[in-house]
Amino acid sequence: MAKAFFRLQKFLRRTQFLLFFLTAAYLMAGSLLLLQRTRLVIQQGSRGTSTNQALPVPDGMAGVGIVDPRTLQNPHPGPRLLVGMDTLQEPALDQRHSPRWLVSRNSELRQLRRRWFHRFISDQEPMQTAGFKAMKHTAEHKGTYVGCFSDDSRERMLKGAVFYDLRKMTVSHCQEACAERAYTYAGLAYGAECYCGNKLPATASKPEECNSECKGEKGSICGGVNRLSVYRVEELRAGARRWRNVIYRGCFRAPENLTDTFPASLIQPNLTVEMCSEFCSKKEFPLAVIRGRECYCGYPTRRFSLHDGADGLLCSGTHNASSTAKGKYCLVYQTPVQDTRCTDRKFLTTKSKVFVALSSFPGAGNTWARHLIEHATGYYTGSYYFDGALYNKGFKGEKDHWRSRRTICVKTHESGKTEIEMFDSAILLIRNPYKSLMAEFNRKYAGHLGYATDRNWKSKEWPDFVNSYASWWASHVLDWLKYGKRLLVVHYEDLKQSLIPKLKEMVEFLNMTVTEDRLLCVENNRDGNFKRSGAKQKDFEPFTQEMKDLINRYILTVDEALRGRNFTGLPREYVPR
Repeated sequence: MAKAFFRLQKFLRRTQFLLFFLTAAYLMAGSLLLLQRTRLVIQQGSRGTSTNQALPVPDGMAGVGIVDPRTLQNPHPGPRLLVGMDTLQEPALDQRHSPRWLVSRNSELRQLRRRWFHRFISDQEPMQTAGFKAMKHTAEHKGTYVGCFSDDSRERMLKGAVFYDLRKMTVSHCQEACAERAYTYAGLAYGAECYCGNKLPATASKPEECNSECKGEKGSICGGVNRLSVYRVEELRAGARRWRNVIYRGCFRAPENLTDTFPASLIQPNLTVEMCSEFCSKKEFPLAVIRGRECYCGYPTRRFSLHDGADGLLCSGTHNASSTAKGKYCLVYQTPVQDTRCTDRKFLTTKSKVFVALSSFPGAGNTWARHLIEHATGYYTGSYYFDGALYNKGFKGEKDHWRSRRTICVKTHESGKTEIEMFDSAILLIRNPYKSLMAEFNRKYAGHLGYATDRNWKSKEWPDFVNSYASWWASHVLDWLKYGKRLLVVHYEDLKQSLIPKLKEMVEFLNMTVTEDRLLCVENNRDGNFKRSGAKQKDFEPFTQEMKDLINRYILTVDEALRGRNFTGLPREYVPR
């Protein structure tokens, strides 16, 4: 009996080991199969929608590239489905392209697109260069340390310009940024904030109160809590033009009383642009206005909004009264000084009762819209994601939980019923898909402010990217139109062309009121630090005819959907291409 029991026990032990081995082999095989399937889907460049349904196309839009294989067998008029161009090469099997298969395939591709989009946020973080144009950690612009001074967040002592770098701030970086903009002093606070100005703060503090280590340089001090480490900035190196950042704004009709309109003035024989710009920069004003021998400094205001420019011929010739139509017109220049009337921002003091989304397809200008909204309202915007590069450059809402309701609105690129219905209302930002696709491809390979190389555009990544992302552009808008509870549709092109009216509309939608001068300040600093730098290719056309056929049909689908919901259709410039 004991011998039989021993044999049974030995058999069970072997069976247990065998079952364990088979289970491990099964799991490994399943993982390999899933990885292979994912790779195959990406290589095919499939274009699923972001919801569990395909995109309807109006009957009259037949053409190359966007037809369901079933319609080749049934040419009768009727709604068709926007499916991937690769399906034209696949067998036209009803079972293969059944609605159930599309539901599964579209859901899977949606997850793939999300992973593809989000994995680059962390990879691109070291590549971001917003804020500072020359950020090399060198021995240049060391400057002279002046001392530790107290600072009040409600009334800044150095208020010529403000920069943030919550990851890489150094004393050298701050000094370089202020020197580039012709400021005399550079002040650092909280280890990551840089302030520029031409006047020393009034109240000195004890040296030990400046005790915050610089985020980008161990062992260096960058101010403290409400304390500024102030340096006198050295002149730019020999050969550099100090006034290269002076921008000509145009010829404008002079206000009736210039001395009431502009806080500072100077009368100088043989007045030059450099003289007037230097004078206004030292006074910390963003505008230098020249009329004959007179130089005026100030801000854009309701009296002088810079909206109605005059013919440049009225201001042609030398800067004298006779050549400017007997003093009725003046020349306006933008100095290197930043308009800081609208740079103060904070979190909401009480939780917002309305949960608002700022939704857009990637590359549609969401970051720029956030910049405009934050500076117009004075409140931070949040984000469904965490982009460390944006947080480092001053978007402090990036680290706040997106459902905290402490921000005025929340950035999102998501679509789909569940994601959309979490929000009470939304600003839906739409941009030309051709421009959006290029912008997102640039961000993917060169960060928020760079351009992809010629090698990137010519690689197989670009056609795969277009095939995957083009349908996402369309389905993103269609989903928000279908599931959004309360929408304000804003076209990127309209916002760029008519900034003040459109920004007013957005601010009112957010139940906020702002002054006209604050909106003019936003307009005066409209680009912020979010304009791409580097060499931009001229007359560059990365889209093949096949890509254009695909995108144009998505454009027509979205345009029809917008008009069907009584919204303004897409701008004419979207099609034809």
